[in-house]
Amino acid sequence: MSGIIGFALAILFGFLPMFILAAVIYWLDRYEKEPKLLLGGVFSWGAIVAVIGALVLQVFLGQSILLLTGSAVIEEIAGSSLFAPVTEEILKGLAVLLVFVFVHAEFDSILDGIVYASVAALGFAATEDVLYYYGAYMEGGLGSLVMLVFLRLVIFGWQHAFFTSFIGIGLAVARLTRRPSAKIAAPLIGLSLSIFAHSLHNSLLTFLSGLVGVSVAAVVAWSGWLVMFAFILYLIYREKIWLSEYLREEVQLKIITFRQYEAACSFFGQTGARFSALQSGRYYATSRFFQLCGELSHKKRQLATLGEETGNSRVIEALRCELSRISPDLT
Repeated sequence: MSGIIGFALAILFGFLPMFILAAVIYWLDRYEKEPKLLLGGVFSWGAIVAVIGALVLQVFLGQSILLLTGSAVIEEIAGSSLFAPVTEEILKGLAVLLVFVFVHAEFDSILDGIVYASVAALGFAATEDVLYYYGAYMEGGLGSLVMLVFLRLVIFGWQHAFFTSFIGIGLAVARLTRRPSAKIAAPLIGLSLSIFAHSLHNSLLTFLSGLVGVSVAAVVAWSGWLVMFAFILYLIYREKIWLSEYLREEVQLKIITFRQYEAACSFFGQTGARFSALQSGRYYATSRFFQLCGELSHKKRQLATLGEETGNSRVIEALRCELSRISPDLT
């Protein structure tokens, strides 16, 4: 019975906080949200495929090192500082790569790369936390579980999302450039940075044991997270600027009204419009309108910077047609 309770608590504390953090990431993607089905897919990949793959590879590599060196200490250090960062970041990053390759049209900006990478990483963190929490409960009871939840969630809750974000950034840069060298280099640099950040975190906890290690790792982690958060805010602001620039033509063409344009280009304007739509029963149409505005601004920018690619002009006209059908009902 105790094991069942422990497992239930581990699932609760493992998955519920990560669902909430994923919702925060989704909320931050203000102007052109990614499809929920894709986000659910990358979360599931992280939670199932990446975790299982990483466990198998780390056990194999760890046992190989142990056989070669005969040292459990070397095995632990190599596993923490090398094998875990490499296997976990590659397997989490594969989820983002699959979106990049097979759903290219949904990979429109650097912010998109961060969103997909973060959600995949949160899925991985959820399952990993369940394993750690269950082990802590079985060894030390509820007190040990609560202490570990505080450490892994409150102190280091964003760590996996932060690490894997670099992979998303690298793939997004490759998506948005015409230079062949950058298309190759950017994803490799992103992967290298994710592995380095992950390895640094694990190494600090390994070599600086106890409270000192946790304190130093926490300071480094929170510093990185704050820088990444500031970068995300900049990306959100940049998308707002793109909306303002690329939707002016739609006002001139009378596809949308100036009032709709102002709302679409404003964080608070969109929020207010969505709230009003809840009361009037037009929430879906309003949300779809703002989504179309975001997608249209991205496609027009891609047409200006990357050319036709696989038919940007055709996509733009389709988005305009749908906007013209929806906008009169939202005046």
